Amino acid sequence: MVDEATLALMTRNEADMAFKRRVRTIFEWIDPQDDHIILDCACGRGFYLNMLRFAGKARLVGLELEGAIVRRAQSNVGHLDDILLTQGDIYHLPFRDDTFDSVILSEILEHVTDDLAGLREVYRVLKPGGVVAITVPNANYPFLWDPINKTLETLFGVHIQHGPLAGIWANHVRLYERDRLRAVVEKAGFLVEAERAFTHYSFPFIHNIVYGLGKPLLESGLLPEQLAVAADRTTFTRNTGSLLNPINLGLAIFNAIDRLNRTNEPEGRSTVNLCIKGRKPA
Repeated sequence: MVDEATLALMTRNEADMAFKRRVRTIFEWIDPQDDHIILDCACGRGFYLNMLRFAGKARLVGLELEGAIVRRAQSNVGHLDDILLTQGDIYHLPFRDDTFDSVILSEILEHVTDDLAGLREVYRVLKPGGVVAITVPNANYPFLWDPINKTLETLFGVHIQHGPLAGIWANHVRLYERDRLRAVVEKAGFLVEAERAFTHYSFPFIHNIVYGLGKPLLESGLLPEQLAVAADRTTFTRNTGSLLNPINLGLAIFNAIDRLNRTNEPEGRSTVNLCIKGRKPA
């Protein structure tokens, strides 16, 4: 089990409080061991892979659909030992049956038209007894997380799906309800061992601030170096933590609000994420 100090270090630069809790949930559920083979599907820019390599010696594989994102992941983690990055899609995973000890499916199923088909492919490549850690955005999300879309959905039954104001709906086919997520995971053949819902309290418009504004600025290289170091998920050991840095001051405010949240909120409460731990029967 990865210790608390390591988890705190790896997430010290994190402005997305929901991502911070996703990291902790995934590390708890997959419990990475040095002799494990772990698939991150889809790996995006390689943030989970970077943390997994920092915390241990498991063999790591990252799969991503878009070539441009694979190249960003290569830039972030390609220099690290024993990480294989490959381009592909969840419907046709380029791996043999029963290959992986665990699979991370974090914020991917909401992008997939046929989530059942994708989950069945993940089931195929997992070893018997293997674990999948799934996180998805909650259809019952908090107003303050994305006030624009929550207002549009409540008043007009519509949402913004693309562009800088897309918020929680950014390029998503669907958001999930608890019953819908559990049903499709079980239909794919997994045994559901645990469920979580988290991040109810948040700074207003935080999704738009972090992803609509902060992420483009960071990736464009327009932020001054000290601000970029404090905002970068891949450089968590370089940030001094000084509150004279505006990014660190913002992180301190976000963290103060996040202390109101629980690891698992009561059913029916609005949260940013729903999570499921599934196991392939042994």
